[in-house]
Amino acid sequence: MKKYLSLVTFAHTIFAMPFAFIGFFLAVTTTQHQFDWLKLVLMVLCMVFARNSAMAFNRYLDRDIDAQNPRTKQRDIPSGSISAAAALTFTLVNCGLFIAATWFINPLCFYLSPVALFVVLGYSATKRFTALCHLVLGLGLSLAPIGAYLVVTGAFALTPLFFSLSVLCWVSGFDIIYALQDEDFDRNQHLHSIPAYMGKINALRLSTFLHVLSAAFIMMPVFFTHVGFLYYIGIVFFCAMLIYQHLLVKPNDLSRVNFAFMTTNGIASVVFAALFLLDRLWIH
Repeated sequence: MKKYLSLVTFAHTIFAMPFAFIGFFLAVTTTQHQFDWLKLVLMVLCMVFARNSAMAFNRYLDRDIDAQNPRTKQRDIPSGSISAAAALTFTLVNCGLFIAATWFINPLCFYLSPVALFVVLGYSATKRFTALCHLVLGLGLSLAPIGAYLVVTGAFALTPLFFSLSVLCWVSGFDIIYALQDEDFDRNQHLHSIPAYMGKINALRLSTFLHVLSAAFIMMPVFFTHVGFLYYIGIVFFCAMLIYQHLLVKPNDLSRVNFAFMTTNGIASVVFAALFLLDRLWIH
């Protein structure tokens, strides 16, 4: 189990899972639908199964690339900790469990489950033909809030879409920062990424622009639903974390990229979600 948790880098669930809780409780507190423990558990399981599928498939598909990259050659498949066949089997099992879980939620979630899997699994191939791969990753994680909203309501709405757009820009922006570490490797291997295509300086500028958009989208719900003062504190904190990670990383100093990627963004996601949930509890 420890090997499989390492394979899917389970700690990175901290990025999207809090936004899934946001989507779920946004639906519970702004619609006529009531809180349901079973739906909450099924939502969490769907998040885990989808992410397990996406990460295991990414490691499977990139195993040869990872073996050549000094930064990634110690990952589970290149190092021999897990075989490629086992990783692929793990992917397929989790895909099946994800679809099965959606069956017990509602028809719309079940019908859309192959689309969700296509997006989150398809990301793994995009680096081979487009530098927009970071946006595809962001799109995959952006399904969390709108998907969780659908778990409760079985219908689309505008407000959760703002959270999804914020996640899309936020994740795309910090993935560009993370990819700065592989700029030379990607270029030498003819792989596509924003840093390899634009260089470090312009890549950081684009990342900044995406994070400005993320901040704008996370402010938009205040115009469409009632929020309290805790939500505004959450906005300030989330934006502060975005600014902080850009202060940490410079074109000529990538020593704190991992800290900016994991710690800063993890804290931003968890604290913002906690303040959102407390705000919903306060005003209801």
